[in-house]
Amino acid sequence: MVASDGGVNSQHPRVGAGTFTRVLGVYVREKQWLTLPEAIHKMTSLPAQRLGWKDRGTLRKGSVADLVLFDPATVIDNSTFANPAALSTGIEKVFVNGVLVWDSGKPTGAHPGIVIGRKGAVLGLRN
Repeated sequence: MVASDGGVNSQHPRVGAGTFTRVLGVYVREKQWLTLPEAIHKMTSLPAQRLGWKDRGTLRKGSVADLVLFDPATVIDNSTFANPAALSTGIEKVFVNGVLVWDSGKPTGAHPGIVIGRKGAVLGLRN
């Protein structure tokens, strides 16, 4: 699985802003250690399955619409130890619970996310 246990404010470049885009840019595109479908599976349906989130991780009717639209030719992490919060490039749009939260390099201001635990239990709202 590909996962991160931190947020954008972390002092490590792979904990927050650069985890997933590094895999896509470096390990999929540049080094070709994974195919794009393998990487997507390791970032989406595999973690959802392991955590028991039946309504997340796949594109199908009835699933929660958490989606990222990115350009496989340009997606890359830009975070470093000197600047761990540097945002990645190549991410065009992000939808959380079906709501657009990131659009062409800028946050939209929407905060539709929720905190969920194992088996999909809603633990609280995230503002």
